[in-house]
Amino acid sequence: MELILAIFLVVLTVFVAGAFYYEHPKAEIPPGLTERKKIYFFHYILNFCLEKLGLTSEVYVLRTAMDGIPPLKDNHLFIKDLRFEKIKVRIYQPKIPTTGQRRGVLYFHGGVGQFGSIRAYERVCRCLAKSSNSVVVSVGYRLAPEYPYPTQFEDCLAATIHFMRTAEDYGVDPTCVIICGDSSGGTLAAAVAQAMVNREDLPKLRAQILIYPFLQGVDFNLPSYQQNKGVPILLKERTITFGLKYLNKDLSIVEELSKTVYIPEDLQLKYQKWLSPDNIPEEFKPRDYKPGKIHLLSEELHELAKPTFDPVFSPLVAEDTVIAQLPETFILTCEFDVLRDDGLLYKKRLEDHGVKVTWCHLEEGFHGTVFLAFYGRMLSFRSGVKGLRRIVDFLNSI
Repeated sequence: MELILAIFLVVLTVFVAGAFYYEHPKAEIPPGLTERKKIYFFHYILNFCLEKLGLTSEVYVLRTAMDGIPPLKDNHLFIKDLRFEKIKVRIYQPKIPTTGQRRGVLYFHGGVGQFGSIRAYERVCRCLAKSSNSVVVSVGYRLAPEYPYPTQFEDCLAATIHFMRTAEDYGVDPTCVIICGDSSGGTLAAAVAQAMVNREDLPKLRAQILIYPFLQGVDFNLPSYQQNKGVPILLKERTITFGLKYLNKDLSIVEELSKTVYIPEDLQLKYQKWLSPDNIPEEFKPRDYKPGKIHLLSEELHELAKPTFDPVFSPLVAEDTVIAQLPETFILTCEFDVLRDDGLLYKKRLEDHGVKVTWCHLEEGFHGTVFLAFYGRMLSFRSGVKGLRRIVDFLNSI
């Protein structure tokens, strides 16, 4: 046993040393980020695994890594695995007695529609349920590439409708259902909220919580993309690559999309009104920021980019009539995140249409900082803990 442990430690040491040797020279960790050693650790391991080791199926590696080791039994919650029609869900119900109905929270996990799981977000959902005395439903939507886009949206929408119809069976007030998601889970939450606005057979959603959401695939040259293109853990090139994989598109156009604002000519006036960097406060623009130039698309590139103009993929470009009907919203953004400006632009669109927005900006935060707060005390981030507290405070306020 001791020999096996010694071999494991040697292999681990060599692996980490190799990751440090290859990745440290190009690591872009801005001075404003605290707890830099932890960030370097995640950056080294992720980049080294996915790029230097030549892993052919990084999606499956990430699935395994995110699932991790499940936490121990929680004596404060009733936890049950169910199916809403064909969709796997896990329901967390506080054991504390209550005199009335609770609020319900549907959680859509992140992972670019390709990784992440109920198990990976176990700690997040337990925290939300206990800290806000809410019934939390973690939605295990089916993943790409096995189930191509937009299956993920369809599953989340179906799970939301099912839960709202049966909310009282779980002690939940159907008029107090909130949808929540992080990263691409935030995309799904925003898209589901938009799909629900015109339904007359169900109560209105009480709120939506969008945690550093991806909200548009039209302009990858916004200030946050330029400023944070090399900042862990969501690099600019990785964002575009995973997005194209999610849509099952040719990866040969990654470089072109990273340099071009590819709004079709007939939509430029409309989309520029919503996506213009002028809508982003000046304090979020680096001194060397240069707006991307709009180029006409070739017929081939236009066809490849077409899905990105669908509000299911890019909720930020939904029609004004839809935006105006959305529920109260909580948006969390991180300073060192390529997706920061998606959240800022959506915040402005919502507020311009009279939607109440609670905004939490983590000045020391990076993409994934909230989720990583739950990998354990040693690898948690102070900014992530702060963000989670703000989310819980918002839930407790409604």
